[in-house]
Amino acid sequence: MLDAGDIVPNVTLQMADGSSAPLSMMLGRTLVLYFYPKDDTSGCTKEAQDFSSLVAAFEMAGATILGVSKDGPDAHGKFTEKYGLKVALATDSDGSITEAFGTWIEKSMYGRKYMGIDRATFLIDKDGRIVRVWRKVKVPGHAQEVLAAASALSSGGSDAPGAATA
Repeated sequence: MLDAGDIVPNVTLQMADGSSAPLSMMLGRTLVLYFYPKDDTSGCTKEAQDFSSLVAAFEMAGATILGVSKDGPDAHGKFTEKYGLKVALATDSDGSITEAFGTWIEKSMYGRKYMGIDRATFLIDKDGRIVRVWRKVKVPGHAQEVLAAASALSSGGSDAPGAATA
């Protein structure tokens, strides 16, 4: 399981347009990599809308936002269009990205156990080092908290506030 201080693995991302790129191509600036369970569900929609509403502020902080789920490129396209999302979305169809980041976990609902994506966010510096990790994210206020950490990172502080795992 990756944590603050670790270097991110160079996994290959499949973007919503169907193109593929290694994660290393996204480095060189701060990256907010957030994992979410499913397109077009209430919590995931709210999270994507919250990040989308703050895209300009993240840009000012020198940060790019990328959401990852197992939904395919077509589902991502429909999700983006339906809600006017401004964040990029990537597909993890083979599970390699969620495995590498430790976000593919056993969950339980109504006594039934199943595997699924843990809602988690990673703040990654321009060199590919994880600065902060949020696991088991609660959506309300999360995008604003991540923005504050990204802004602190860009302001030249030694690291983002609360650099330990949240």
